[in-house]
Amino acid sequence: MISRLAVASALAVAAAAAAGPVAAEQPPVVTVSVVPDQDPFYTPPPDLDSRGNGQVVAGREISTTLPVPVRAWQVSYRTNDSHGNAELGVTTLLVPTAPWTGPGSRPAVSEQIPEDSTGTRCAPSYGIGTGTLQSGDQIATMLAEGWAVAVPDFEGPKSAFLTGPQSGHAILDGVRAAGGFTPAGLGPDTRWALDGYSGGAAATGWAAELQPTYAPELAFAGAAIGGVPASLPTVMANVDGGMFSGFLVGVLVSYQREFPEARIDELLNERGRADTAAAADLCVIELLIRYPFWRLAAATADRYRDDTRLTEALQRNSLGAHAPAMPILNYQSDADEVVPVAQADDLVAAWRRGGTTVVTIRDPQGEHAQEASQRQATAQQFLRERLTVGGPVVDADLNRPVGQGQ
Repeated sequence: MISRLAVASALAVAAAAAAGPVAAEQPPVVTVSVVPDQDPFYTPPPDLDSRGNGQVVAGREISTTLPVPVRAWQVSYRTNDSHGNAELGVTTLLVPTAPWTGPGSRPAVSEQIPEDSTGTRCAPSYGIGTGTLQSGDQIATMLAEGWAVAVPDFEGPKSAFLTGPQSGHAILDGVRAAGGFTPAGLGPDTRWALDGYSGGAAATGWAAELQPTYAPELAFAGAAIGGVPASLPTVMANVDGGMFSGFLVGVLVSYQREFPEARIDELLNERGRADTAAAADLCVIELLIRYPFWRLAAATADRYRDDTRLTEALQRNSLGAHAPAMPILNYQSDADEVVPVAQADDLVAAWRRGGTTVVTIRDPQGEHAQEASQRQATAQQFLRERLTVGGPVVDADLNRPVGQGQ
């Protein structure tokens, strides 16, 4: 005789079969707690070389402490360093849980945080996952607009600061990966823009310059960049020996990693080698606190004082050689004590000669850090108009006080 339990089990199996296949269990949401250097998620697979640029390698959903309800994923993908060698890139995709109610599909912005650091513990993906991100107020503002936001670790696995081609590759391949990562709901019809300030502006500028040749299939509505270090020889000479000389130390560390063929290490004397070794795993605030008034002349061997290899390496990673196809907003304070405004003006002139449409804003007062916050709304307005309104952008120089629009 068949028991009641057996009959109930049979009925349950039949009901499940009639209802169709059982949905796969969702993977758990990860709480980030391990620095990238020790996290297997950041380890490149053996076949990375065989993957296409921007091809997704892995993805995992992570928890965040952002003030806007979102789903967040870390997505790894194949990208290339400054020499075209494959390396693993990681971007953090943030998508509001609220439905998009604007026109078309949900827009997206690739936001380049000014990491300006020499250690992967300073990477944006780790900062977002642990709630320790030192900058990025604009991310919450963008999410509040309903936009998706991608935040790439554009310094890459070597934490390479101000390395132009490498950062541009990482950003563009991060956008490719975002479009190919199904759970985020982004696709070929997503309207993208770029945004970045300071070191993030340099990386954004490189992505804009490289896009027509490196990623011609991608289309961007525009890019907002502020406080951009365009001419690196000029900027590094400006900070050398001053309050912000830690930036120069960070560049020396990074260029030894990214450009070993330049033999930057041979320029350094005993003090220079000791200082750069001690700066091998520092976030931006640590660099600035530990190395104020640091002078390159005191850290280099006498016979190399007239050596041009560092200047040449800096020049190769400077902006202005290629004109972006997308419209650009460029804003900066005339009184910027870190990044001289004249070299930003030279960049704008070069881009305009190449056919780029550029809207500029120059504020007569304001320090480098202040300009980022006081023009955040201006950059947001530019991105909003590009992403949700569209239409042509006209070259313009708009030197208006903060609060009076662009």
